[in-house]
Amino acid sequence: MFGTSGIRGRVGSEVTAALALSVGRAVASEGHERVVVGRDVRESGSMFVDAVGAGLRECGADVLTVDVEATPTIARAIDHLEADAGVVVTASHNPATDNGIKLWNPSGKAFGPDQREAIERRIREDDYELADWDGVGGRSRRDGVRDHHADALRGAVDLEREPSVVVDVGNGAGGITAAVLDDLGCQVRTLNGQEDGSFPGRPSEPTEETLETLSTLVAATDAELGVAHDGDADRMLAVDGTGAFVPKDALLALFAREAAGEGDRVAAPVDTSLAVDDALAGVGASLTRTQVGDVYVAERTTEPDVVFGGEPSGAWIWPAETRCPDGPLAACKLVELVAERGSLSELVADIEQYPIRRTSIEVEDKTRVMADVADRVRERYDEIETLDGVRVETESGWFLLRASGTQPLIRVTAEARSAADAEELFETARALVTETVAVDA
Repeated sequence: MFGTSGIRGRVGSEVTAALALSVGRAVASEGHERVVVGRDVRESGSMFVDAVGAGLRECGADVLTVDVEATPTIARAIDHLEADAGVVVTASHNPATDNGIKLWNPSGKAFGPDQREAIERRIREDDYELADWDGVGGRSRRDGVRDHHADALRGAVDLEREPSVVVDVGNGAGGITAAVLDDLGCQVRTLNGQEDGSFPGRPSEPTEETLETLSTLVAATDAELGVAHDGDADRMLAVDGTGAFVPKDALLALFAREAAGEGDRVAAPVDTSLAVDDALAGVGASLTRTQVGDVYVAERTTEPDVVFGGEPSGAWIWPAETRCPDGPLAACKLVELVAERGSLSELVADIEQYPIRRTSIEVEDKTRVMADVADRVRERYDEIETLDGVRVETESGWFLLRASGTQPLIRVTAEARSAADAEELFETARALVTETVAVDA
């Protein structure tokens, strides 16, 4: 039900008010007595907020509503409002047709596997602790959570100077980024700043292809960088002062190297580039790999020597601040880095880039195929990692085979320090899947 990043799907078929009601009932039945509820800019969100709130109250929980805010704003509000949990109605970077629900702890960490399974079981078994007539929970509106988040952002950075920045809000809930950077003295231009859940300016997911307008605007002005969010602003990606898209692994390497020191660790998923390992080695730190999904990265940051966590998708976590991926915080941290170190393009150029190959192979039964692929890999390699899919390291690089969390696909990724080695590893990895599919057929 939850996938790697909460419940998501098409409104009216996969995500319904009935489902939202059930989630609210289940969260309250798990003992959460005060719950913060908010949403992103999608119009269907108001309906789902009402349904979630009804389910929570029906099982005795008090609902603290904060309306439309960025996901990290809502996640930070849980502890601030002395609540037990948070519910964000959002489909994050998914298209306008979709919506979803994500559940949060007071630490800012999303519900973990055990918590999600408990919610799923209650929904599956229709097992709720419905309150008596005099035990129904209340509902109140809480203002000021954006101010609380903004105060934290301003306190998290110290700008030596004030770079000029373009903020592409993507018609989402991340307008707090532009407001805070303006407060800090930066010259700020906004792009797609009007909140609109149909996302008329560009698709909600920021990618090199969807950020062409941002790249063009930055290149045509005196801006030193551009930053962009998805619909709920838990993600942040960037372009440099020339308008060039900053590769996702390079951005992860920059943040990781800046956050870590001798003996520290950085958490990142199994498909993270060798560039991050190399950047961390330069400061005496190391990478600890997790399953794909920000919840797994966040969980690893609970270990005392893990000072930063990130996913190349654009989710960045500074655990000393919050364990929620915080796009506005990442934007402020990147502006601080540029203010202190200079040109973002030069910083990126200092990060080694290695050839990486990716593809997806459609299969009928991804679980069975992956089990057979794993057996085939074990026959050929002595050491494999099965944390998330099957990962093999060689002298020249690595490859990863893993089932998609949402589609009937096997993802194939290979990287090496030379193009020839990357191609060889990629073809080897792809053949392991295609040969398995052919035999199974």
